[in-house]
Amino acid sequence: MNDEPLRSLLAEELQRELPTAVSELAAQLAGRADGAAAAVLFYGSNLRDARLDGVLDFYVLLDRVGAWPGSRLAALANWLLPPNVGYIEATVEGHALRAKYALISVAQFRRGVSPDALDTTLWARFSQPSCCAWARSDADREVATDAVRQAVITAASWAADLGPVHGDALSFWRALFAHTYAAELRVEKGSRGDDLVARDAERYARLLPQAWRAAGMAFEASAAGQLAPRLSPSSRAAAVRRWAVRRRLGKPLNIARLLKAAFTFDGAMDYAMWKVERHSGVRPEVTEWQRRHPLLAAPGLYRRLRKLNVLR
Repeated sequence: MNDEPLRSLLAEELQRELPTAVSELAAQLAGRADGAAAAVLFYGSNLRDARLDGVLDFYVLLDRVGAWPGSRLAALANWLLPPNVGYIEATVEGHALRAKYALISVAQFRRGVSPDALDTTLWARFSQPSCCAWARSDADREVATDAVRQAVITAASWAADLGPVHGDALSFWRALFAHTYAAELRVEKGSRGDDLVARDAERYARLLPQAWRAAGMAFEASAAGQLAPRLSPSSRAAAVRRWAVRRRLGKPLNIARLLKAAFTFDGAMDYAMWKVERHSGVRPEVTEWQRRHPLLAAPGLYRRLRKLNVLR
C-alpha cells in the first residue's frame, strides 16, 4: 500500500490559493463557533469555475455540533442527522457574497466518508475537488486532508465495485457518479456526473490508480491506460448487494434532511428555488405563506416539481 502520491496530490489541491474574499468569509464562518471550528472546506461549482457569483458552498468542521450558536433542538437535529445547513450574505473585500454552509463535527465527517457509511453523499461530494479555505492550525488542516483522502479512497473503491470489469479511469468515475446521482434526490440532469468527470478529466485519471494503491487494492494497468481491478465475481456480487441498501436509503435520507432544514435553514425555501432554477431552468413561484411555513408547504411543492419533471 502506497499512500504518499495520493496524499501529496490532495494536499496540493486542498491548499490551492483562493480569492481573499472566499478565505475571509470562511474565517467569518469559523469565528461564529467561538474557537470550536477546526476547518472550513470550500467546494462546488464556484471553486471549479473560480467565480464569486451565485452561492458559495462551505462545510464547517466543528469539534462538536453543539458549539455552533443556535437552539438545542437544532444541535440535536444535527447530532441525529448531520449536517445542518445555513445561508449567509455578506460584503467581503468589496464583493457581495452569498453562501450556503453545512455544519458537521469532525467525528461525523469521518464516519460519513468511511467505507461503511450508508449515506453516500459525503464521500461522493468530497471525492470531487475541494479546498481548505480556513484551518485553526496545521494539525487541523492535516485532519481535514486525511478526511478528504478517505472520501476519495471510499469513492474509488466503490468505483471498482460498481464500474466495468476493465476500462480507462474515467469510465470507472462515470459509472460511480451515475450510481450516486441515481441514489439521491437530484434536480441536476442525469448527465451531471459525466460533466463533472469531463471538466477535471486529468485529475480523475491520476486519482483513481493512486486511490486504489492507497486502499491496497490489486489491479492491472495496461500501456494503453486500461485498468482492471482484481475482483472476484462473488466480491462484485456482494458489493452490488451492499450498494442496493445505500440506493434504497438515499432518497429517504435526502427527504428527511429537506424536512429538517425547515427548522434549521434560514431562507430554505428561497434557496431551494434558486437551486432548482440554476440546474433546471425552471423557477416555481413561492408564496409568502410557503416562506413562513416551509414544512407544511414542502409536500405540495414536491408534487409540483415532480409534475414539472424537475425532480426525478
